[in-house]
Amino acid sequence: MARFMVTAMPFSGHVAPMAAVAAALVERGHDVRFYTGAAFRGQVERTGARFVAWRNAPDFDEQNLPATFPRLRGKKGFAQLMINMEDLFVATAPAQLADARTEWDRERWDVLVSDEASLAPSVIAEALGCRWATVAILPLHLVSSHSPPPGLGLRPGRTALGRARDAALRALIPALSGRLNRAADRARDAVGLPAAGAGFDRQVWSAELILASGVAALDFDIPRPSHLHWVGRLSEPMPVPPPPWWSELDGHPVVVVTQGTQNVDPTDLLQPALTGLADLDAVVAASTGVRGVDTVPFAIPANARTAAMLPFDELFPRAEVLVTNGGWGGVLTALAHGLPLVVGGGDLDKPEVAGRVDAAGVGINLRTGTPTSAAVRAAVDRVRADPRYRTRARAVAAQLAAAGGAPRAAELLEGFAAT
Repeated sequence: MARFMVTAMPFSGHVAPMAAVAAALVERGHDVRFYTGAAFRGQVERTGARFVAWRNAPDFDEQNLPATFPRLRGKKGFAQLMINMEDLFVATAPAQLADARTEWDRERWDVLVSDEASLAPSVIAEALGCRWATVAILPLHLVSSHSPPPGLGLRPGRTALGRARDAALRALIPALSGRLNRAADRARDAVGLPAAGAGFDRQVWSAELILASGVAALDFDIPRPSHLHWVGRLSEPMPVPPPPWWSELDGHPVVVVTQGTQNVDPTDLLQPALTGLADLDAVVAASTGVRGVDTVPFAIPANARTAAMLPFDELFPRAEVLVTNGGWGGVLTALAHGLPLVVGGGDLDKPEVAGRVDAAGVGINLRTGTPTSAAVRAAVDRVRADPRYRTRARAVAAQLAAAGGAPRAAELLEGFAAT
């Protein structure tokens, strides 16, 4: 039996895949602790892992980040991204280390298993001297000399001009990431560690083992390190009860719309999507993404139905297309069911997800997080009319299934702990 400390930033899309990995480790007979926010205690305990709460670290509500991180108030786009990264994913590292040290002093673990979004795992591993594996729960954003910087959703250039573009964009990384690198150095200094020899974008990755959600078909065709393994879809189906209107889907084509669970302003995607699809010969099932909020603050068309959350694993097999803001977990869930996509990704990792969906041929990239109603309608009509999107989505579904998911991730972690 090995001892694992699993950590996840307290976001639904981060905790769900890490919880699946934790459950698979418990199933294999290992001792597992799980460090995350208090809102996810029940989800963690259902895996069989022991819950460890954020105590020194500032716990927060993912749907009201400004309440804990006030610099985010009123911010969107690049400004939001930078403050989000600095205040949540970098500056909390010293406090996360304090929590981890308390657990380490109580009982040591063999391997730290963490998502790749935060500086904290590298700080914890270095400060405590423990081994560390990264689980990439977001679209893979490793910096590579063969591609443009991750996060832009751009395909690697294949011509001399394209490669020159990529090199020029990579040259901008130091200027764009300097603020995060300085914040990371401050966080390391606060816990007695020297400045790192690499930027923040490289510090979040284990040099020994990376388990990447997704499959190579959803990545760009560039070299990846030998210690990286694709493990498919990690999140397990969530126990979401069907809404009262579930039976109204029977006998009708279905289109699903979701705003995700973060940045859930319904005017960004839900409103233009529902408006654009108002006269579609289909039931449009929409998720608000906000716990306990089943309605939206605007009139909806007669063919639309809304709920806070929807049982996607039961809904997606009945659907023809998913209109989504580009949350990686939701995209992988849709593709696991062979469901093609229309993606309106505007911030954080969403443009990167949209670019990969487009490159893989499994859907359409709207190239904005605030599309017009006409753009959504045109994209949905195109996906429904062109069988190649569904064919390609089904091919990716087969690859996701073959990758092994959380059981394969647990197997690789078990082997890592034994070496």
